[in-house]
Amino acid sequence: MNLSGEVRSSEADLVERARAGDETAWETLMRLHQEAAFRLAYLILGDAHEAEDAVQEAFVRAYRSLRRYDSSRPFRPWLLSIAANQARNRQRAFGRYMAALFRWGQSEEESVSDSDSELQRRWEAQALWQAVRRLKPESQDVIYLRHFLQLSEYEASEALGVPQGTVKSRLHRALEALRSVIEKDFPALREGRK
Repeated sequence: MNLSGEVRSSEADLVERARAGDETAWETLMRLHQEAAFRLAYLILGDAHEAEDAVQEAFVRAYRSLRRYDSSRPFRPWLLSIAANQARNRQRAFGRYMAALFRWGQSEEESVSDSDSELQRRWEAQALWQAVRRLKPESQDVIYLRHFLQLSEYEASEALGVPQGTVKSRLHRALEALRSVIEKDFPALREGRK
């Protein structure tokens, strides 16, 4: 059995044990996937505290839905789709956009004391993230899953609930749209200079 199959088998065992009420098994599943779920929620929300809350809600919902989870499928994409839904629900809340702009402005002031190369790296990462956020939600999601979280096409298709071919075509269109956004609104990113 390959490593991927072994992990899936191990996760399936943990899921079955968690379904039977084994809290240690559920805690193990949470530890295995907490970082990826947080990173995805953070990419969507742009706020660490909001991302933590969204992930916490996602784990609660996942636990409550554990009986409906199909053990023949990978656990991580299923959980990430729940985390993304929770983050998107939070994102829709009133005032989210204005609060994010305010926090972003504060973080830029704090980074002034960093070295030039670190400042450049931070600026590029922030600008790229802002460029991605200008895309449609479905384009953002596929970029986050494939490039930021480095999920395979299969895992991304599971998380998004679409065929792998759809992931490929969405990713292609999303990257083309991102190139347009960068050329129009973030030309310094294209040149690699601030």
